[in-house]
Amino acid sequence: MRSTHPRSAAVAALVATALATGLLVGSADAAEGGASADPVRIHDIQGTTRISPLNGKQVADVEGIVTGVRTYGSRGFWIQDPDADDNEATSEGVFVFTSSVPTVAVGDAVKVSGTVGEYIPGGVNSGNQSVTQISKPTVTVVSSGNALPQAAAINEYTVPAEYAPAGDPAAGGSVNGLTLDPSRFALDFYESLEGMNVKIGTSRVVGATDPYSELWVTVKGWENAAKRGGTVYGSYESQNTGRLQIQQLAPLAQQPFPVANVGDKLTGTTEGPLDFNQFGGYTLVARTLGTVKAGTLAPEKTKPQAEQELAVATYNVENLDPTDPQEKFDALGKAVVENLASPDIIALEEIQDDNGAKNDGTVSAEQTLTKFTAAITAAGGPAYQWRTINPEDKKDGGEPGGNIRQVFLFNPARVSFTERAPGDAVTATGVVKEQGKAALTHSPGRIDPANPAWADSRKPLAGEFVFRGKTVFVIANHFGSKGGDEGLAAHHQPPVRKSEEKRLLQAQAVNGFVKEILAAEKNANVLVLGDINDFEFSATTEALADGGALYPAIKSLPKSERYSYVFQGNAQVLDQILTSPAIKKFTYDSVHINAEFAAQNSDHDPQVLRFRP
Repeated sequence: MRSTHPRSAAVAALVATALATGLLVGSADAAEGGASADPVRIHDIQGTTRISPLNGKQVADVEGIVTGVRTYGSRGFWIQDPDADDNEATSEGVFVFTSSVPTVAVGDAVKVSGTVGEYIPGGVNSGNQSVTQISKPTVTVVSSGNALPQAAAINEYTVPAEYAPAGDPAAGGSVNGLTLDPSRFALDFYESLEGMNVKIGTSRVVGATDPYSELWVTVKGWENAAKRGGTVYGSYESQNTGRLQIQQLAPLAQQPFPVANVGDKLTGTTEGPLDFNQFGGYTLVARTLGTVKAGTLAPEKTKPQAEQELAVATYNVENLDPTDPQEKFDALGKAVVENLASPDIIALEEIQDDNGAKNDGTVSAEQTLTKFTAAITAAGGPAYQWRTINPEDKKDGGEPGGNIRQVFLFNPARVSFTERAPGDAVTATGVVKEQGKAALTHSPGRIDPANPAWADSRKPLAGEFVFRGKTVFVIANHFGSKGGDEGLAAHHQPPVRKSEEKRLLQAQAVNGFVKEILAAEKNANVLVLGDINDFEFSATTEALADGGALYPAIKSLPKSERYSYVFQGNAQVLDQILTSPAIKKFTYDSVHINAEFAAQNSDHDPQVLRFRP
């Protein structure tokens, strides 16, 4: 699971610090607002780069028509100059930050005096682009009921195919100082419309409605289309320029936000100011919201394994603990039986301890696993047994107090677990050769838990299983999260992906262990699986596969089916199963039951691999 932050707390903090942390230092030669005989217009404030040439300056009597009013969160309103200049790089709209509930209305013609600033959602260290705004405003309403400036169209014809310019090396890779080229780069196009009234037509939903009342659409229905309606993120250069986040201006108490799944359509016209926020970048904050037309998407069901096939799955169950509602356990249990066809072995990630986030030193997960396996049995599934190793308290990251860990579930009627001096949280399992075959020194056991690569992160869980007389080594993983990485719309281009450094070390450690097994037994059946928290094309995956030790089985699927998670409208791979060279024939299924839906039992889709050892 990716690191997330509660929106309400984040918004409150951002509003409280909007002026303190959101204003960048103006350059020494910035133009002097008010020094000219001509009045300052909004396009003068916006300028031709991402940073206002009037940053930090006072401006007086800036004229515009109110195009949107936000009464919650970051309170304020947007104004737009109906008399545009002839420079496509300069936006004609700007946000006026009021902190208190604004007293203006849509259609008001106003004059605004205040301080021009650049507010960075999430703070300077987030790497996010900034929002040009006027703060500490004095507002005069000149007239009301005015027609709004015509909305700029965002569609497949207006959004460029290239995502972003390369950042300036002299500025640390930042694009902030570059002159916008909105006809060539999508991020420049969106930036040139920052604060302006924009609209989209009927568009396909590519990111389901989330708990924060937002969804994602694409205005380019053909762009890297997923088989089931989403948009696939298939490389670092395939950012998908047509994606756009949709929110609404109306408070939820006044107008509930529509519930949409991937593949649904947001029909009609959706129109409102174009904002930029911490949780998705450029966002159309709808004054007029289209209507959701439901599609036919249904949760997938994988086919059952044949008698001689071993079915192995991985499933991140999103911080499961006994305090969760029984409905979550029942839904997860039913999914194991009906959607995953009761795999013989399941590697679970994010199983929490017996009291969840309560931070009291508890590390056992017996109650969590008893409740989960009972739910599977109640749904008509097998009586799974489990093997795991309790972590040291507060040593494996995740939700504080939760002590998440990986767990093996297995169906004893189909497969047996080989116990070999079960390890503990701090003891490393090793590889030995017994009668010409590889064996673990501890089963279950942890791989190299003292390695700094696993600091404040989940340690891999290794185990030996026997199916129809054949040994299968299974290594369950939950690599470090992407928390702290810059978003695709960052001002650094390409964005800084700091979290990859840790996962690369983790992948190298697991790859080295697999090579030890293969050195002892060339044709050993080894499966490395879990929430790898990285893409099939990433350096992490390349390191796991190094030397031909493993093959990322999700690559056996067509590109339109390679995903297990949807983030900001991009369907992408986080969960994987990798196979050793002896596993030459297999069938692989990314079973889409969660990530595409507004109603989720987890935010990840489980993966299933079937093969004959």
